Amino acid sequence: MHNYLDFEKPVADLDSQILELKRMSNDEGSLDVGDDIARLEKRSHDALVDLYRKLTPWQKTQVARHPDRPHCLDYLEHLITDFTPLAGDRYFAEDHAIISGFGRFDGQPVAVIGQEKGSDTQSRLKHNFGMARPEGYRKAVRLMEMAERFHVPVLTLVDTAGAYPGIGAEERGQAEAIARSTETCLNLKVPLVSVVIGEGGSGGAIAIAAANRVLMLEHAIYSVISPEAGASILWRDSSRAKDVAQAMKITAQDLKNFGIIDQIIEEPIGGAHRDRMAAINSTGAAIRQAFQSLSQTDGETLKRERRQKFLSMGRDLKV
Repeated sequence: MHNYLDFEKPVADLDSQILELKRMSNDEGSLDVGDDIARLEKRSHDALVDLYRKLTPWQKTQVARHPDRPHCLDYLEHLITDFTPLAGDRYFAEDHAIISGFGRFDGQPVAVIGQEKGSDTQSRLKHNFGMARPEGYRKAVRLMEMAERFHVPVLTLVDTAGAYPGIGAEERGQAEAIARSTETCLNLKVPLVSVVIGEGGSGGAIAIAAANRVLMLEHAIYSVISPEAGASILWRDSSRAKDVAQAMKITAQDLKNFGIIDQIIEEPIGGAHRDRMAAINSTGAAIRQAFQSLSQTDGETLKRERRQKFLSMGRDLKV
């Protein structure tokens, strides 16, 4: 059984009927319900297609946060070979919200930096729900500088509600660490490709996503602030998050139209959580294409074009 979202209730009801018919068929072997099952499966599939064809920004937010959605470590496992993790920022500590290291993508060396939310209670606590502290961003800077030194392209996987807002993080220079990480992205003289695989939240996302090519999964979100936090600031009422989600233009489709991202990666019907391998394979193909398009560009040009790309955002923008 899937973990159904609130708006998926029509599909959940149909799937429950299908499971009940299958159970009856197994319990009473002579009962022929094959045609009924096939009819309900078609209705369930059609309902799912119809639902996901017209998702609202708030519903996309729910899909982007789905607990069964593939996370950073899932992409690493299937797309990166010979992965060697590197830990620590050489200043304070290791941050488990950001996974970093070197490996091979399609047999070629690549540096990988990704935000990991965790897939169960224990791993979510370990990875702090993907919310990095300053040492996580300083670790990212260390890895990017090392990648540039050895002329290795960089891949980042973005999935965070935002940087960790705790007192300790602020005391250790959270804002400065995010700024330094963003600056390092912009100054790199190697190809940098970033993929928003779930949530791209605020400075916590842009710190590793100021890339030559920014890709985004179809039902991911990318925003300056979470809808709940935005509603709390504007109306002191987080329950109005869906209104903020609509107003902020946080979906991949809106951001592609504005030129904020470069490509939308199509997800399986019903979201990446319903067919994880299909989503991972599609993402791998898009990453491959992005790196190929940058492979013949010299370092100075990569840096100049990346900086110009972000400096031009928002100019002459018609909303």
